[in-house]
Amino acid sequence: MNLLVTGPTGFIGRAVLRRAVARGHAITALVLPGEALPEELARREGVRACVGTLAEPPWEELAATPWEACLHTAWITTPGVYLESPENERLLEWSRHFARAFFARGGRHFMGLGSCAEYRPARQPLAEESAALNEATLYARCKNQLRLALEDLAREFGGTACWGRVFYPFGPGEHPERLCSALIRRLARGEAVTLKTPESTKDYIYIDDLALAIVMALEQRCGGPLNLGTGRGVTVRQMAEMIAGLLGRTGLVREAAGGVADPLDYMVADVTRLRGLGWREEVGLEEGLRRLCRHLTG
Repeated sequence: MNLLVTGPTGFIGRAVLRRAVARGHAITALVLPGEALPEELARREGVRACVGTLAEPPWEELAATPWEACLHTAWITTPGVYLESPENERLLEWSRHFARAFFARGGRHFMGLGSCAEYRPARQPLAEESAALNEATLYARCKNQLRLALEDLAREFGGTACWGRVFYPFGPGEHPERLCSALIRRLARGEAVTLKTPESTKDYIYIDDLALAIVMALEQRCGGPLNLGTGRGVTVRQMAEMIAGLLGRTGLVREAAGGVADPLDYMVADVTRLRGLGWREEVGLEEGLRRLCRHLTG
């Protein structure tokens, strides 16, 4: 498969490129000015980097190799910023134009990455077609609007579109302020950690397992919304205690008196559709945390 990828230098983009190349796929990567692909990817046969932006894509250069599918990962993900950043609206507009140009130039299958933040929290696994959607944040609204736009474009051009809702990826290369990395760094230094939302339950998926799920969805031209998680809920307390145990730092995990409410208190995927593609975890939670601990602590 010849695959066009946006956001190839990001946390998810890099992992997908590695997995796709390992499975024999050719890559055309849209790389932002001033950024570069990791060296081990840049020198691989079948990987081609084109410098440009979503707002001004270098279409002639991108189209030098005909693509069969596009994976759109580029978006703002900075912790504490992304949910209400005005960048969401700009990315929505650029992404719409980019997807239209892709289909108009003969592209057949487009996969965009959304987020579990598009769902309204519920005390049960969230299924793609039945779970209520959440429009409480600008990020969620813009992501859902892009999903709808992609579905319209696919119908207009006779192509297909998939919308991958990513749950909680973790692993080497993630932002240092994400939960797992922040806990590992503090606990490794022997600092106590105080949990404000110990019962908050999330679906954490190791980055390599996520990359495999995305590549399999692309290979099978999966259409419609697709949850990208594990189906397993883990509380913040369980995560912290597991990390403390792996680091030999037990006894440092505390809970805040009273705590605070988490607006996304229970976010676990129904992964029936994903498992129907043949996907299964290869790394899993504990081994993934062990790898991340080694990566961050040497």
